[in-house]
Amino acid sequence: MAEVSDDESLTSLQEWELEEGVPQVDDPFIQKYMNGRNALIEQEKKQRHDRAFKATMTPLAKKAANILQSIRKRELKERWSSEYEESLAEHNDGNLYAGMMFSLARDRAESTELWRILERMPKGCLLHAHMDAMVNIEWLVDQNLQEKGMHILAEAPLTVEKRSAMSGRTAAPTFQIRYFSDSDMAEVNNKGISIWKSNYIANTPISVREAQRTFPDDDTTFKKWLVSRCRIDPEESLQHHHGVDAIWRKFQSTFPVIEQLLFYEPIFRRAMQKLLTDLAKDGIMYVDMRMAFLFKFFSTGKNKPEQGYTKFFQVWTEEIENFKKTEAGKNFKGARMIWTIIRVFDNRMIAENMKQCIAIKKKFPQLICGFDCVGQEDNSRTLADLTPLLFWFKKQCAEVGVDIPFFFHAGECLGDGNSTDNNLFDAILLGTRRIGHGYSLFKHPLLIDMVKEKKILIESCPISNEVLRLSSSILGHTLPALLSRGVSVSLNNDDPCILGYGKNGLTHDFWQCFMAFDNLGLEGLGTMAENSVKWCAVEDQRQADWIKGINDGYMGKTVKAQMMKAWRTEFEKWCQFVILEYPQYAESDEEDDSDEKEEDEESEDDDE
Repeated sequence: MAEVSDDESLTSLQEWELEEGVPQVDDPFIQKYMNGRNALIEQEKKQRHDRAFKATMTPLAKKAANILQSIRKRELKERWSSEYEESLAEHNDGNLYAGMMFSLARDRAESTELWRILERMPKGCLLHAHMDAMVNIEWLVDQNLQEKGMHILAEAPLTVEKRSAMSGRTAAPTFQIRYFSDSDMAEVNNKGISIWKSNYIANTPISVREAQRTFPDDDTTFKKWLVSRCRIDPEESLQHHHGVDAIWRKFQSTFPVIEQLLFYEPIFRRAMQKLLTDLAKDGIMYVDMRMAFLFKFFSTGKNKPEQGYTKFFQVWTEEIENFKKTEAGKNFKGARMIWTIIRVFDNRMIAENMKQCIAIKKKFPQLICGFDCVGQEDNSRTLADLTPLLFWFKKQCAEVGVDIPFFFHAGECLGDGNSTDNNLFDAILLGTRRIGHGYSLFKHPLLIDMVKEKKILIESCPISNEVLRLSSSILGHTLPALLSRGVSVSLNNDDPCILGYGKNGLTHDFWQCFMAFDNLGLEGLGTMAENSVKWCAVEDQRQADWIKGINDGYMGKTVKAQMMKAWRTEFEKWCQFVILEYPQYAESDEEDDSDEKEEDEESEDDDE
């Protein structure tokens, strides 16, 4: 039997349609419908967050945007389809698709052309990141193993049971890692004692290298064991059926361990150079860091912690300035600190911490740029509960002549109308300049209008929201709902090294969003990068000046206005790189360019 060609089949189908009277696409009334449909889509796009950015894109940037879309389409077909995976005889990872869970997609994403392009994109500023979760964990463990004088001590022997992987329902073993000098150790009798055996005497310092050498578990190593105490592993990130509370127990348990590894002065100084180098390499020009000031900071050669945080801030600012003098940091504009308190604590403890914040702001006015409350919102005190303290804090600031604005976490939850979800109301009423996460904001049409009116930016952290079980993947994230309503958003990485990024920076979040959302495009990424500069806290500003700076944008006379101009220059250079490096993808987009021109003309007609 002769095979029927595709052309013959198509002709036969058209004949059948004509015989049955099925309308054709080029019929006038169908074309009229399609024109109305397209006009409706374009009308909705006028409400989107990226309209102004799109309208001001240069021909160079538009061409780069088309090239990126062409590469995206190719990679969706060739790298993110089950058919492609099945063609690889050497392995099969299962069903592939753009927007799949981050821990499953990460390694493949980092091997793509689009990743390499976005890695070079200037991303503006990083506005939501917790400093103790930003340093590469493997690197940090290596630093402690290499640093002379680092010891481990515990309240009890670290037996096999206590060394087993934490499930989220059991507590991590209690241990410390601290510096002890040779003279300190001369007074300690730890000969023949192993921290892994029952003969261990509570709180006896054991060299970390000795602990590594004598580590008894054949299934893992001391380094992997220590890293596992500082990071959510891929398996845990995928176990969404355990719920939010379980993953938060593991998440919160990592910080005390990391703080012991990080806050010994020599290691901390090196860590800051690495962290800032990684950020600058990823196209980040400035960062607002967050830190809960409950950790102990140890100066070089000391095994007793510093009183207060004066020495910490001295060291921190020195390393920022040292980095800016390097070749890698020549375009880096700096870093400031949003002081955070843990919202679960009582009023006395929080008030004392607030006093420390004000004292440091007076001593280092250039370093403290804001105040926030952190911790799991669902199981902590609400902003409504903390309101009396927050008013007291503002009063204390006014009495000593300092201004410390609010940058509140709010809406990092799945609730709808519960006390946690209602933190969004209080954050706005208390005058926050940005909202951290704002995951549940899309449920509140009135608050969306208020956020837009009051020029409040949402610090979105898509991968963090997935790993901490608010969304099952980027495809279920609430970000598109905000962008479609014209809400101002920036992309952030929150706690990259705890959450399994493997490296610092914003490329993972930029890549995830670009691949997942058809409506985003380079226009959307560019808008969010530009927003991050417009809403950064690089300089102290009274509220009226803050709003004026946002409204003025590039036309302002502030430090931020100059940074915006610098970012736009780098963005255009990057667009030129895309065009010159990938000309083969530009050739097929000439028709798209002409279509875009027609759409622009139609849009102008509509405006008139």
